[in-house]
Amino acid sequence: MSLKICVAQLNYCVGDMQGNAQKIIAAARSAYAGGARLVLTPEMAICGYAAEDLFLRPSFIQACNDAVNRVAEELAGLKGLSVVVGTPTHGDRALALRTKSVEVQQRHNAARVLREGRIIETYAKRELPNYQVFDERRYFAPGQGTCVFQAGEGTDAVSIGLLICEDAWFEEPARLARQAGAELLVVINASPFHVGKGGERELMMQERCLASGLPLVYAHLVGGQDEIVFEGHSFALQADGTLAGRAESFKENLFMVQAQRAQAAIELVADAVPLRSAEADLWDALVLGVRDYLGKNGFPGALLGLSGGIDSALVLAIAVDALGADKVRAVMMPSPYTADISWIDARDMAERMGVRYDEISITPEFEAFKASLAGEFKGLAEDTTEENIQARIRGVFLMALSNKFGSIVLTTGNKSEMATGYCTLYGDMAGGFAVIKDLLKTTVFRLARWRNENDPYGTGSAPIPERIITRPPSAELRADQTDQDSLPPYDVLDAILKRYMENDHGIESIVAEGFERAVVERVARLIRINEYKRRQSPVGIRVSHRSFGKDWRYPITSKFGE
Repeated sequence: MSLKICVAQLNYCVGDMQGNAQKIIAAARSAYAGGARLVLTPEMAICGYAAEDLFLRPSFIQACNDAVNRVAEELAGLKGLSVVVGTPTHGDRALALRTKSVEVQQRHNAARVLREGRIIETYAKRELPNYQVFDERRYFAPGQGTCVFQAGEGTDAVSIGLLICEDAWFEEPARLARQAGAELLVVINASPFHVGKGGERELMMQERCLASGLPLVYAHLVGGQDEIVFEGHSFALQADGTLAGRAESFKENLFMVQAQRAQAAIELVADAVPLRSAEADLWDALVLGVRDYLGKNGFPGALLGLSGGIDSALVLAIAVDALGADKVRAVMMPSPYTADISWIDARDMAERMGVRYDEISITPEFEAFKASLAGEFKGLAEDTTEENIQARIRGVFLMALSNKFGSIVLTTGNKSEMATGYCTLYGDMAGGFAVIKDLLKTTVFRLARWRNENDPYGTGSAPIPERIITRPPSAELRADQTDQDSLPPYDVLDAILKRYMENDHGIESIVAEGFERAVVERVARLIRINEYKRRQSPVGIRVSHRSFGKDWRYPITSKFGE
């Protein structure tokens, strides 16, 4: 007995039901020709994930239904092929009316099992996550049933227990599938990436295998969707939890798994790529996030302000790896406070990366602003006001180039700056996509060094001049300025941010770990008073388990403070 299973680890686009359907059809035909008789698509493959309030529109759900029916019709002639398609569905309207249910209870996060032109099974997700970036209880009602179906024919047939994502993090859905006769669990997923998440999933699914006594195939989405990235990393586990196979991360893949009956049990055979470093995963997540945000939204290219500092250097390297040098433009905008080494290093990096590079001085505009405001500011010393004017002039220049040529502005601010408000509204925060918004400054340095030692996309080794990495960070908005004039040392700041912002540790517990109370209280205060800035920042790529985005929902107006 042998059943070949194909995981269609593909990059689906939210709202492109016809395009997604065509991808599924093409993958299924290719897999069938290669001997597969069961094809698994990820959670919500037909419409992409997450469609957010599009799920509330009846016409959206109907378009999903139509696309699933098209997949069934197109694959009707492939005898013996079963295809699992992730899709939203309407529930039982009559039941909803009888029980006086609200509208949300008529929708499910579901999967249809297609076979020879028919929908033979529909399974509704039982466990609905409502934490971190998830809002599934806003859109869906939990399912109640269990889905076990036959895949393959004759002696090759296997009883498949179907689960959707969060279902597999709980014991009951798998146990019920086993009781209903399942010999193999398949789990379709759309689980957002953060560093280390792939390993966490494998460990949890090992527990599920051991608890249920069943082998498991994990089919996962790949691609970028707004701030979220899905890394693929589909895999297969034996009944004892050991790894049978693992697909490549951050790439589309038709991942093949052979299910063989050994005595009374099912054993799985597949290729297994090795686990990668955190830096390699992080780099690929940022590259994929940029590529898909621009590609799926139709931007012809990207531009950014290249300052000679570490943040803009890292963003430029990511952008070139994502888009190619011909679609990226760097603009250096020196002020009276720009050091000579900033010009030199910016030019050096642009040449290494092969991008278009221009220099536009902001000094005339800066002097004009000061002259216009001289009467208002008479007798007052220069301060952050003049610093912010410089940043805002640069923002105006970049947005003007964006408007004229269509390229999106990539902002270059990092998580440490976003947390503490060390950024300028309508200045360095001006732009369309915040590439490193979820990278702490210490991670920026670590990732820059990693990229200089690796060339994963063949766009040029060591793209970042060494001096950019080693020089003290500075906004260069006044003479002899460094970041540490305004902020604690980044190793201290980031250690506090990890505890306070990412993991919700209280001030007292952080102080108890040896951090200076005054510094901890200052950082907590900066986070609190700068919420209004973060609300106005561009969307950016989420790579940690707690980002300043959907993970972070604090009021702007609040008197609470620890």
